[in-house]
Amino acid sequence: MKIGILQCDSVRETLREQGFEDYSEMFIERFRRVDPALEFRVYRCMDNEIPSSVDECDGYVSTGSRFSVLDEEVWIRRLEAFVVALVEARVPYVGICFGHQLLAKALGGKVVRADVGWGVGVSENRIEAPQWWMGEEPLDEVNLVVSHQDQVVKLPEQMKTIGGSEFCPIYFCVVDDHALSIQGHPEFSRDYSRALMEMRRGLIPAKVIDDGIKSLELRVDDEETFRWMVRFFRESAARSGRQLQERRVG
Repeated sequence: MKIGILQCDSVRETLREQGFEDYSEMFIERFRRVDPALEFRVYRCMDNEIPSSVDECDGYVSTGSRFSVLDEEVWIRRLEAFVVALVEARVPYVGICFGHQLLAKALGGKVVRADVGWGVGVSENRIEAPQWWMGEEPLDEVNLVVSHQDQVVKLPEQMKTIGGSEFCPIYFCVVDDHALSIQGHPEFSRDYSRALMEMRRGLIPAKVIDDGIKSLELRVDDEETFRWMVRFFRESAARSGRQLQERRVG
């Protein structure tokens, strides 16, 4: 199965110098821990590299970004149109942070700069509607690293919330069985989260940063979330009747 990585930002050079991988590499490494057979193609969307067809890959994952989905950038509008095409074609899509917000906005929902301010560190979220790709004994609560100041505040008709928190009620969402979106960052390590927060001191209030760093002591369910995403991609492709990559070439 081939997954297209819709890369919407690059790790800052100062953080690369500290040894952190770029965002596409973070995803590839974490996916391969779960399923070494997966193949990948990276699209540098922030450089206006958008897939020309939904059929170039079997499924797509959109990364986070320092940009806002509210920004009037040509590549963001092109990517938004591509996400709509994915949903219409029922091609499996996973949106992470920026990608979560982009899915909601593309389908007619509302995204705003949140009144509650920045969410950083580890967020604790309840699962209100367990899904088939979560397995037989899904977690009741999921902790993931976050880094965002925008939030989805109104969902489009075809999108529903399956989990969230008081701070961010619309955190986990689905569109039928072919689109999944998550406000958190399962690809972020605690070390990267800490380094990113420290880099943003002065931009984000000191207490928010300090509380975020303290929250890194909490359990993080990143591995389980990647297992969910792999199961989602494979089963969603099968449910929609789309041929998996290995069947097309086999």
